[in-house]
Amino acid sequence: MPLLPRTAPLTAGDILVKANLLTADQHTQALAHAAQDRVRLEEAIIDLGMLTEGVLLKALSAHFQTQFVSAEKLAKTHVDKPTLAMIPREAAEALGIFPVMFDPKTSTLGIVTANPGDTEALRNAQGVSQARVIKAFVARPRAVRSAIAKAYAGDTQAFAWMDADNQGAMYGFDAITRGQRFGGDGRRSSVEVAPAGGRAAPIPETEATQPRAQRISSPEPESPRTPARGGSDTQADGRGRPDPGVVYSFDEVLELMNVFVGLLENDRPDLRGHSALVARLTRRVGEKLGIPNKTITSYVAAAYAHDIGKAGQYHLTSLNVSEYDGHKVAGQNLVRTPTRMLEAVKLSSETGEAITHMYERFDGKGFPDNLAGRNIPLGARILAATDTYADLTQNPRNPFRKPLPPAEAVDVLSKFRGLIFDPEVVDVFQSIVLGEDLKARLMDRYVALLVDADSAETSVLELRMIDQGFDVKIARSAEQAREMLKEAKIDLVVSEIELPAEDGLALLAAARQEPWGKDVAWVMHTKRQGRAETQKAFEHGVIDFVSKPAATDVLVAKIKARLDRSRAQKGHQGLSGSLAELGLPDLVTALSNGRKTGALRITSKTVSGEVLFLEGAIVNATAGTKRGAGAFYELLRLSEGQFAVDPSVKPSERMISESTESLLLEGMRRLDEGV
Repeated sequence: MPLLPRTAPLTAGDILVKANLLTADQHTQALAHAAQDRVRLEEAIIDLGMLTEGVLLKALSAHFQTQFVSAEKLAKTHVDKPTLAMIPREAAEALGIFPVMFDPKTSTLGIVTANPGDTEALRNAQGVSQARVIKAFVARPRAVRSAIAKAYAGDTQAFAWMDADNQGAMYGFDAITRGQRFGGDGRRSSVEVAPAGGRAAPIPETEATQPRAQRISSPEPESPRTPARGGSDTQADGRGRPDPGVVYSFDEVLELMNVFVGLLENDRPDLRGHSALVARLTRRVGEKLGIPNKTITSYVAAAYAHDIGKAGQYHLTSLNVSEYDGHKVAGQNLVRTPTRMLEAVKLSSETGEAITHMYERFDGKGFPDNLAGRNIPLGARILAATDTYADLTQNPRNPFRKPLPPAEAVDVLSKFRGLIFDPEVVDVFQSIVLGEDLKARLMDRYVALLVDADSAETSVLELRMIDQGFDVKIARSAEQAREMLKEAKIDLVVSEIELPAEDGLALLAAARQEPWGKDVAWVMHTKRQGRAETQKAFEHGVIDFVSKPAATDVLVAKIKARLDRSRAQKGHQGLSGSLAELGLPDLVTALSNGRKTGALRITSKTVSGEVLFLEGAIVNATAGTKRGAGAFYELLRLSEGQFAVDPSVKPSERMISESTESLLLEGMRRLDEGV
């Protein structure tokens, strides 16, 4: 149907000035910046460092009486094709809206928009989608445009402007599963558009009425952002307002640290990417422990900076300095070096404490101050574990002289639980590692090893493969690749022929003689284009020989299709584990996103049951004597117990019509409100 004329949206600047979050001068400055850069006013305000995204969205959501979705969460949101089809791409772009969920039971379509007060746009969305109710969430304009580009056009780089560390692996509808929900709890939706001829009726939904999980999932309340200068977030001009001449946010500073520390690590081949990995792990542990985001950011900064000035003979981890005298002496001499070198940067106290005390031991026998237990700053306790784990899984010169598989690395941390490492942090690590392993197996993720001495050649390919669900590992030499193949299950090797010391063809020939390499799928991705090399590679069973440069998207698609066919021919095996390792919401989301068919059986002390899937859709559930959606909500309450996935089960009837997202939303609402 044709789109109706649209009314001008409310001015975000006026709302923020009225809320005393912007001064009139700042509003004028932001308007000028928006006109100059041809961006929306909201983007100009964030670009100039006047407000954080979280503060801006919180103010707008309060004004429009709705909830908000951060760019980070929107980037991770997966929307099923039927929901996307309700709003054609042309309408989504014209109206500036992105559909995120649909509840067929109430005919409610949830959309994300930068203009939740634009009632004409909402009416158009209702007319195009034929939904009875439209529920609008607010997001920043750039995030909405990126979501449209990613979902409709398949642009995997649509959110590349975000900090890459904020885009970790994500399975399913986490963006809104715990943070947003439909009406259906006795209240109407936050923005409800009545049928044609009716009147839009916004219903307030304040923070006080939001369930706990919902409040936690939204970005935490923050004061207006003061631009970071050298990592500090507290500098302002003489009038107490942010200095408009400084535009670096915390995330931007972290990204700069990532780049510069990465360059420093290029001179230590065994530790390339080490600090970035420690930073990612530190963020994961902090999130799992429920630490406020601002504090996590300080710990992540410590993770990037912890090895600055320590480029000596040894890699100094908490485990190494506790076990080896040479490492201990070096650690004692260098423990304060990073903070001294960065003294002019004015690191936050939490960042400095994490770096300075990362070599303390939980039993009090560490240094520099012999702190013990909870007296050790939490950031230091986390950094001690993340740095050691990264070293164990990545560095071939670690104490075991080989990279360890994740489970074995956690076992090493557990061995020193309560001695070197905080037991709680070790438990969190175990939960993360085991949960990710189970999740990867549920999703049938392929583990790929890229073997290439040139990091520039592997960077784009690595990103494309990660986008397609691969778990990617990197080796810079044939020797390193051989060790990684021996120690971990690898589904695919993508190798250059030209490698240091030993070429890729020799590595392939040697691998085919060993149990660990006999059946691995292998692709040659190489600068060489000779007939002899091609023939030799195919004689050893490569599935493809690709000359550089090659279209990365096409290469990855071909590889994945070949692996999918091979896996389908072999059939799938069942999987079992503990709900403590992987919770039921994550299990359900993984099976749904993987479009799996089968039975998910749950056994606990209080109730047992199963959830039946057909190509990713939940079609039935049982819990004791209950059946259908009620049984699913009953199972969702379980946090302890065992699960088993049986892919041989083919459901014969459908008793549940709601989408997986809607079931999870309603289930979370019931948990929040104790229904």
